[in-house]
Amino acid sequence: MLLPFHMRQVSALRLEDGADGTRPLSHSMTGHDNHDEPNATSAIPPHPLGIRPLGNKYLSDGDDARRFLGALQVLPDEMLMQLLDFLDCRTLRLFGYTCRFLFACSVSDDIWKTIFLESELGTESSFKWRGTWRATVLGLSPEQKPQIDCRSVYSDVLHRPFVCSHISLRHFAKDIPPVNKVDRLGDLSYNEFAERWSKKPFILTRCIQSWPVTRSWTLERLLSQYADVVFRAEAVDWSFATYCQYMRDNHDESPLYLFDRRFAEKMSLTVGKGEGAAYWKPDCFGPDLFELLGPERPAHRWLIIGPEGSGSTFHKDPNATSAWNAVVQGAKYWIMFPPLASVPGVFVSKDSSEVTSPLSIAEWLLEFHAEARKLPECREGVCEAGEILHVPSGWWHLVVNLEDGIALTQNFVPESHLGGVLSFLKDKADQVSGFENDTCDAYGLFVERLREQRPALLEDGLRQMAEKKRRWDTVVGDDECGGDQPPKKSAGFSFGFGFGDGDEDDDEIP
Repeated sequence: MLLPFHMRQVSALRLEDGADGTRPLSHSMTGHDNHDEPNATSAIPPHPLGIRPLGNKYLSDGDDARRFLGALQVLPDEMLMQLLDFLDCRTLRLFGYTCRFLFACSVSDDIWKTIFLESELGTESSFKWRGTWRATVLGLSPEQKPQIDCRSVYSDVLHRPFVCSHISLRHFAKDIPPVNKVDRLGDLSYNEFAERWSKKPFILTRCIQSWPVTRSWTLERLLSQYADVVFRAEAVDWSFATYCQYMRDNHDESPLYLFDRRFAEKMSLTVGKGEGAAYWKPDCFGPDLFELLGPERPAHRWLIIGPEGSGSTFHKDPNATSAWNAVVQGAKYWIMFPPLASVPGVFVSKDSSEVTSPLSIAEWLLEFHAEARKLPECREGVCEAGEILHVPSGWWHLVVNLEDGIALTQNFVPESHLGGVLSFLKDKADQVSGFENDTCDAYGLFVERLREQRPALLEDGLRQMAEKKRRWDTVVGDDECGGDQPPKKSAGFSFGFGFGDGDEDDDEIP
C-alpha cells in the first residue's frame, strides 16, 4: 500500500514521561575523546547492523543481499529509498521483513524522522526520546531494537550517513592556514568598527565577559530552570527536557538545532542594559538602524542550543543584515566567504532567491573542505565560550558545533551597510523575511522611519545604494546584458526565515 505523505498513519505508539536524568548532557559521538584524532574517520565504529560501503562488495566473495530484491534490483539505491518514503508505518515494517537488504533500508532513521514529524507524536512537546526516530515512533526499548545481521548489504546510500554521523568534526577545525584565520581581537570601540571592521569577519575575546549569562548559563542549569518551557527546534516544538533527552542520545547525521526567536519572552529575560538584564548588545557594533522600526522590526535575536555536530549549512543572513554570534558554552567552527565568492558545493539560482547545498554539514566537510580552504577568500575560525563573532552583511557562512553548546545571536543594520539593506528591501522584495504579515512594503516602512528620525543618514544610504548599483552595472552590464535585457542580479543567497507566511518558524536556522 503506497500512501502520500499527508495520508501516513502511525499507530501503536507507546509513550512514557519525561527524562530520567541518569545521563550527563554532553556526549561524544564516538564514545571517547575526539580531540587528538589524527583524521576525521579514524575512530568510526562498525555499522551496528554490519552494513558496508559499496566498494567492499568487489573485494568480497560472500553473499550479496541485493540479489534477493527480485524485480526491485533494477532500482538504484537512491530510488529505492525514495520509494520507501511513500510507505506508511505498518507497510514499511512489513516491507522490511522480506529480505536483509530491504530490512536495512526500512530501518533508516531519515525515513522514520519523516514518519515521526507527520504523526500525532510529532505535535507533542513532551515524550520519551528513545535514542532513534524509529525506536521513538514504535516505542521500542533498547532490548527490542533490531539485531539482524546485514553484513551482506553493500550500499553507500545506507552506509554514508552513518559515517557522517560519527566523524570527528574537530579535525576540520585544526591546522587553519594563517592566511585563512579570522582576525581575533580583544575588543573594539564603535569608531574602530565603523572605520575598519564593519565589512570584515572577526572574533572578539574580551567583549561579553560582563554578561550575566556567561557566568550563570550551562546546559544543566537551563534544564533545571526551564525544563518545561517549549522551544522551537527546526520543525518541532519541544520542551527543553525533551530536547535534552535528544541531545544526549542521538546519532543523526544532521542533529536538530534549537533555534528560538521568542526565548526572551518564554524565559522572562530582560535584554538590554538595565537592572536584572541577562545580556545586552555589544557597544562596538553601534546603532542598529532596524531599531527605528520599533515593534514592526523583523525577527532579529535567537537563542541557539545544539549538540556536537549540529549547525547550519552555507547561507547568508536575511535582509542583507549583519550579525553577531556569542558563544556562552561550547565551541563553534566557522568557515566563511565574501558575498560574490563561489563556494564549492553550493549552487545559487539566477535570481539569488534559492540556494542548494545538497550535502549535510559533515558530508560537505568531507567532500569540499580541502578545496574550499585553498581559495584565497576563505576565512576560518573557532569561536570559544566567552567569545563573539561578527558576520558582515552578505557573507556566506557555515557553522558547526564542536561541542554541545549554547549561543546567542542577533541580526542588525550598521550605518555602513545601510545602502545594501535599502537595496535588498527594494530590489528583492520577494526575498524579504521576518516581518509580520501586515507589513507589505518593508522598504517603504524603513525609508519612512529613516526620513522621520535620521533624514541625513537616509540621504547617505540612498547615495550608497545608487553607487552600489553603478558599480554593479559597470562590472556586469556589458558582459551579461544584451540589447534591451536588464542587468542580471548579483549571485548570492539571502537566507530568509519565512515568517511572512502565517508566521511559521520552520526556517528559523541561523
